[in-house]
Amino acid sequence: MTGELLVPALAIAAAAIWALSMTLQKRGLAAGGTVLQGSLVVATMDAVCYWLVIGGVAVTTSHTPPITPFVLGIFFVSGTVGTAIARLSSFVGIDRVGASVNSAGISTRPLFAAGLAFLFIGEVVNELTIAGIVVLVVGLVVLTLSKGGDIAGWQPWELVFPIFAAIAYGGSDVVRRFGLTETPVTALEAVALHETWGVLWLVAIIGGRVGWDAIDIPRRALGFYLVAGLLNATSLFLFFAALDRGNVAVVSSLVGTAPLFVAVFTALLLGDLERVTKGLAAGALLVVVGATLITIA
Repeated sequence: MTGELLVPALAIAAAAIWALSMTLQKRGLAAGGTVLQGSLVVATMDAVCYWLVIGGVAVTTSHTPPITPFVLGIFFVSGTVGTAIARLSSFVGIDRVGASVNSAGISTRPLFAAGLAFLFIGEVVNELTIAGIVVLVVGLVVLTLSKGGDIAGWQPWELVFPIFAAIAYGGSDVVRRFGLTETPVTALEAVALHETWGVLWLVAIIGGRVGWDAIDIPRRALGFYLVAGLLNATSLFLFFAALDRGNVAVVSSLVGTAPLFVAVFTALLLGDLERVTKGLAAGALLVVVGATLITIA
């Protein structure tokens, strides 16, 4: 495959695999798993995969991750917000409104990342960003009126879960971006630290407040969660590979097409759990367009 085609192929593959992961997370919930169990298994799988790759790199290149208290502190914040909080909110969203609607809601992430970056690190908001915000908001309204998503139905207020996850992911993006610019860690090391702190938070929640009985996961649900976690980690590896070879705005925009893939996988694999309507597809498309405008601005 030529270099010109490799970057978009990697980015689109990352979007499709992430979409399949979200679809399987819904299946895990339907098989008797809980939000907390799914969050823990997926985050743990991510962290294990990332550290295995980092370990392989260290063995073959003698590169050691530059772990300092400052680095740990930065990614403690990003992991707390982006994994412990955002992932839990995302799982609740999948459970309440369905994977298809939840993925579209989470795709508003660039909106909040741009807003927080403007407030805290002085990034510029231009006309294209504003246009993207308008399109994105219209998409959310269309989603709310679409009557798609979880087949049992949902209330408009329940969009708060994917939107809150998007806010948390956006905040985490800003913190992680700061860490990547102010420390010598690589993107993969940053995400590994980020996910590890998130896992530790989830374990603390289970051990300190919920009880260890909460990790008695039904075998069928565990299978779905393990595969979803592996797919999630694979998606991020492909995303980094695309970023390493291509333009950030182009790669991020292509990865942002994930809600469209979720809609397809939902129709194919979750027909007994979710409903994909024309309104849902139109709303997801508008959210993707709006998020793309904000990303390339």
